Amino acid sequence: MKPLAAIAILSCFLSSCAQESLTGDTVSRGEAGRAQDVRTGTITSIRPVRIEGGTTGGTLVGAGVGGLLGNQIGGGSGRTAATVGGALAGGAAGSHIGQNVNSRNGLEIDVRLDGGGRTSVVQEVSPRENFNVGDRVRVITGAGGRSRVAF
Repeated sequence: MKPLAAIAILSCFLSSCAQESLTGDTVSRGEAGRAQDVRTGTITSIRPVRIEGGTTGGTLVGAGVGGLLGNQIGGGSGRTAATVGGALAGGAAGSHIGQNVNSRNGLEIDVRLDGGGRTSVVQEVSPRENFNVGDRVRVITGAGGRSRVAF
């Protein structure tokens, strides 16, 4: 039974690592086939940023694994304390690992819009797009409010 629990926890951890792309040249399944607002403009500045990864999946998996290990180590009246301690330590470690594994390189792209005004969009770096100050771009905003910059 214990190997099955480990396999279930591992599969949950691996599925939590899968994140949708945050690049300007990738759309989600929910965005496909839906009308989106498009504004055009010129890039005025680009700044590299780090997009931090989510920690929820790593925290939950770490807490589960730590709790299971603590339960195996503890005995008698100390079993509860070992289980709780293992869950806390595992949760903290899982959160840290999840954040580092899921972090991505990004760009903060400032655009002067043709109709007046400015906007700034943070998106993941894509090897298929190379933005430069002065480039003419489109700022595409979906119904859910997610914006992306694309050529």
